[in-house]
Amino acid sequence: MKTPRLVLAALVVCAALSACGGQDGDDRTGTPSPSEGSPVTSVPSSGPAQPGDPSAVPPSTALPPTALPPTKRPPVGPSLPPGPGATTITGTVQAGVEPNCLLVEGYQLIGGPRDVLTVGARVTVTGQPKPDMMTTCQQGTPFVVESARRS
Repeated sequence: MKTPRLVLAALVVCAALSACGGQDGDDRTGTPSPSEGSPVTSVPSSGPAQPGDPSAVPPSTALPPTALPPTKRPPVGPSLPPGPGATTITGTVQAGVEPNCLLVEGYQLIGGPRDVLTVGARVTVTGQPKPDMMTTCQQGTPFVVESARRS
């Protein structure tokens, strides 16, 4: 019973300290607040900046936030004509270790008609290998399916 009370007390103290962390008791006008752009962690330097000193980095070199590019999903439904640089693989569809993961000849199939790409079916698949693509299947080289047919 003491542990929850101790945790609650610690959280209240942390919240109180963080709420007044930007206040230094000096109410001079004209001093920029942290919301006006001056860094909260800056400390006046008494001498020249030393290598490795975080205050030595000018604010203009800060990296802007980056957004992830939109993910392009492979087409689902009818097969599309093969694109430039397409590769053709023929083999038997195998189930992957993870649910809904399908493999043919060491390639993890991404997209394609699921009525054709069923476990145990012998298929011919045309598409593009994408070795840099990240997936949740954890096995095989990702292969974006452009067309698939039973063979």
